[in-house]
Amino acid sequence: MRLMILGAGGYGRTIADIAAQLERYDEILFLDDGSTASDVIGKCADYFQYVEDSVEFYPAFGNNRTRLLWMDKLENTGCVIAKLIHPSAYLSPRSTVAPGCVVLPKAIINTDCVIGRGCIINLGAIVDHGCVIEEGVHICLGAIVKAENRIPKYMKIEAGEVVANRAFPL
Repeated sequence: MRLMILGAGGYGRTIADIAAQLERYDEILFLDDGSTASDVIGKCADYFQYVEDSVEFYPAFGNNRTRLLWMDKLENTGCVIAKLIHPSAYLSPRSTVAPGCVVLPKAIINTDCVIGRGCIINLGAIVDHGCVIEEGVHICLGAIVKAENRIPKYMKIEAGEVVANRAFPL
């Protein structure tokens, strides 16, 4: 299995690191419009050349809207979008995480949570029970989303921020 990461910046390198730790991919390569690194094999728009059953894609763009736009474009072309969950993260078996999500080390997704497509649950972030995280949300480093919140599409919860119970009612 091959992973093609669109974007070879810091977030793309983080995705590559998590993917390598999962030991699911034989090869991890990048497409990027501004990098000449040896593992960058083309521009982002070249993605269509690599669409096949044994390839997964991940648009590693920190901008939530851009990430979702690229996810849509990739999916509409038949690409499989990767979902990456670090082994040290806790994910309740009663929660769901959609394609295109990344759950980084030590993150917690508690009981009865629904994580929409293209979300980033960053290092040490906590999503408490009964939350709905809509698509394209970034829960930053160490942020806490307390119980029974619906975090709106594209929102960014900043590092260390605590969202009170039901601040964004379901």
